[in-house]
Amino acid sequence: MSNQITNNKSNDQLTTRQSRFIDNLLAGSTSAKQSAIDAGYSERSAKVEASRLLKNSKVLHVLHQRAKKVLGVRAITALQTVSNLSQYANSEYVRLEASKDILDRAGLTNDTNQTQQIGNAIQVNIDLS
Repeated sequence: MSNQITNNKSNDQLTTRQSRFIDNLLAGSTSAKQSAIDAGYSERSAKVEASRLLKNSKVLHVLHQRAKKVLGVRAITALQTVSNLSQYANSEYVRLEASKDILDRAGLTNDTNQTQQIGNAIQVNIDLS
């Protein structure tokens, strides 16, 4: 089968057009129908083919795997953007919200009413609001 390729990260075999469809879909600039057309499917049947592709378990598996990679790269860019906002935004409010977002994503959430007991007799209430 000369028109099939193997994804290096899985044993799923996709046709060249299926792989291109996934690439086009992940690029995010077009609809599923247009992604199918750009992948080489007929313009007349592209909408039906896109629907079939999005129900195909092999296509969905590879789409999911590739989407995780794309999101990982975009997450780094998003973190850099939020970090830049926390440092250089003109608005103090934007800097504060960006800083809160970074702390929240680091697991340092802003619980408004944290209670901690130290020993048996002392109780400390911390209100971070």
